[in-house]
Amino acid sequence: MNTNEDDVPCIAAQWLAEGRKVALGTVMKTWGSAPRQPGSQIAVRDDGAFVGSVSGGCVEGAVIEHARAAMEDGQVRRLEFGVADQMAWSVGLACGGRIEIFVEPIDGAASRNTFQALNVARQARRSLVRAVDLATGEHRLIDPSTDTSALNPAASEAIRTDRSASVEVDGRSWLLVVFNPPIDLVIVGAVHVAQPLTKMAAQCGYDVRVMDPRTSFATEARFPGVVLSHEWPDEALAKRPLGARSALIALAHDPKLDDPALSAALSSQAFYIGALGSKRTHASRLERLKAHGFSDDALARIHGPVGLSIGAKTPAEIAVSIMAQITERLRVLPQS
Repeated sequence: MNTNEDDVPCIAAQWLAEGRKVALGTVMKTWGSAPRQPGSQIAVRDDGAFVGSVSGGCVEGAVIEHARAAMEDGQVRRLEFGVADQMAWSVGLACGGRIEIFVEPIDGAASRNTFQALNVARQARRSLVRAVDLATGEHRLIDPSTDTSALNPAASEAIRTDRSASVEVDGRSWLLVVFNPPIDLVIVGAVHVAQPLTKMAAQCGYDVRVMDPRTSFATEARFPGVVLSHEWPDEALAKRPLGARSALIALAHDPKLDDPALSAALSSQAFYIGALGSKRTHASRLERLKAHGFSDDALARIHGPVGLSIGAKTPAEIAVSIMAQITERLRVLPQS
């Protein structure tokens, strides 16, 4: 049993509610070519069933065995696999890579409540951090908007950068695991480029919605399984505004659709804004938006022409360039 890592809290909560024993493995640190980032998780049930991944298949077998042992003795474990570790070689960890994994048994009412709270927060699109004391296994949930503990600054930074991490606070070692809601990707204009783009974004775990009042464009047949809106973009965005975990891409190539959507995005905390069109089209767009009161600094947030410059020609290639640019904006931290 292997499912998307975003399902780990939901399925762990379900198993706990069924009275099963569960252990959780979380990537703490990686070096070299280790394939999973810190915060990646695997939940293991007492019969060996599991969900999630900590190495893309390299060390899962060994972690599952340690997880089952943790369920039996109730003790936490810190595991490290690397090129100098014979077990890592036997399970195929990539050459030159090392990975450190924290394994903890999770049971009882407190754990059930924790994982239920994580699922509720996800549905409400709220960010939380689960903090675990690496020495004792004590755990707590941190909502930076209300938490006043010494862990708040580190938890807030982890959420902002979308990076789980190990930290030292007041002489204690903590693993901070970020639970951010999925990226909210708004595509304005149900054009050809939008079709492969919705599929790629969904595979990356994004929540995708397509807005286009032209009912012959935004159809279930052209966008199966995608949330479609036939309202004008500014009206739809007023009902469900963009937030810090939102990205908006204007593809309609029609100022009546693109400009109101871009105005809403520029007035939001959206982390990525992109617009399709040539350099000349984009220059005209910026002039129109400037006339609506947006400054040069604000307009600089718009990636236009949208996507990384990779020589893309076909709709699918353009979609690849857009997804690459969004990923770069999301994952690559600015140089200090």
